[in-house]
Amino acid sequence: MKSRQRTGCRRPKTVSLTALAIATLSAASAHAQSSIQLYGQVDEWIGSQKFPGNQRAWVVSGGGMSTSYWGMKGSEDLGGGYKAIFALEAFYRAQNGQIGRFQGDTFFARNAYTGIQSPYGTLIAGRVTSNLFVSTILFNPFVDSYVFSPMIYHTYLGTSTFPAYRTDQGAIGDSGWSNSVAYTSPNFSGLSGSVMYSFGNEAGAAGQHKDSAQLLYLNGALSATAVYQYVNYRNVANDFSNPGSANVVAGLHSQSIGQLGLTYDFKVLKLYGQYMYTHNSVASGNYHVSTGQAGFTVPIADGKVMASYAYSRDSGGFDQTRKTWAIGYDYPLSKRTDVYAAYLDDKISGESHGETFGIGIRAKF
Repeated sequence: MKSRQRTGCRRPKTVSLTALAIATLSAASAHAQSSIQLYGQVDEWIGSQKFPGNQRAWVVSGGGMSTSYWGMKGSEDLGGGYKAIFALEAFYRAQNGQIGRFQGDTFFARNAYTGIQSPYGTLIAGRVTSNLFVSTILFNPFVDSYVFSPMIYHTYLGTSTFPAYRTDQGAIGDSGWSNSVAYTSPNFSGLSGSVMYSFGNEAGAAGQHKDSAQLLYLNGALSATAVYQYVNYRNVANDFSNPGSANVVAGLHSQSIGQLGLTYDFKVLKLYGQYMYTHNSVASGNYHVSTGQAGFTVPIADGKVMASYAYSRDSGGFDQTRKTWAIGYDYPLSKRTDVYAAYLDDKISGESHGETFGIGIRAKF
C-alpha cells in the first residue's frame, strides 16, 4: 500500500514537470519570435546664443548636438521573412523636464508608426521621419544638431525661426510627417529607395498633401543621396502637421525641394558636400533659394574635429544671402557617452552676426 501511495504521489509531479517544460519551451519560442526595446538619449549643453539681429543669452539648454528623446520599438516574427513592427518615439527638453521640442509639440513627434517588414521592403503608416531630414543629417558633419549644424539652419530654420530672414521659408513639413504612408525598398548592395505620402486629413482639403522620394547609397567609403520633397496647400500656407506654425512667407501655397548629398571617407579625413534647391510658389510671384554645404571631419585623439560651411541665396526681391559656419570637437567617454565643444557663426544679409558657442554632454541608453 505504501509503495502504491508513493508511486501515486510521484505521478502528479511528473505531469507538473512535463507541463512546466512545455510552458517554458513555448515561452522561449514566443520570446525568440518577438522583441520590445526601450532606448533614447539625453543631451545637455551650457553656453551662449545670439541669433542674427537679436541680443545674446546665456543658457543651460538641451539638444546641443542632437535632440533628447526616448522611444520604444518592437517586432513580431510572422514567419516566411515577414515581421510586424512598431515604434513610438518622443522628444523632450531635459533642461526643464518638459515633453516635446517646444511648447505644444506633438507627444510622439519623432516617430509613431506600425507596419510590416518583408523580403520585399518595409511598409509603415503613422508619423514618420521625413526622407529630406534623413538625407540632410547623414551628409553634414554636425548631423542633426539644431544648435550647431549650418545645414540644419539653412534647411529648417528659415523665416519661421528668424523673421528677419524674410524670403527663405525653410523646409515646410517638419522633420517628421503625420498621417503618412512610407515604403522603403530592400538594400541592393548599398542602394535603397524610399517613397512617402502624407494625407491632409481634413474634410474639404482636396489636394492638400505632402509627397517625397529618396535614393540612398551607403557602401564602404562612398555614400550618396538624392531626395525630392513636395508640399501642397489647399488655399492658405499653414503646415498641417504643425498648425501652430503659421509664421510663413505671405502667399505661399506650395513648396518643392530637391537635395543631393555626397560623402567620402579617406579614414584620416571625411569629406561632406550637399546642394539643395528650394522652389516656393507664392501668390505674388514664385522664387527659389539655392543652398550649398561643404564640410569635413578629422579623427584626433580618439575624438573628431567637425567643420562645416553653408551658403544660401534667394531669387526674391530682397535678394538675401545667408552664410553660416561652424567648428567643433566631439570626444567619446564610452560607447554610449560623449562630450563636445562647438562654435557657430550665422550671418543673414542686413542683420548683425549671430553666434552660438558652448560645451555639452550626451548620454545614450
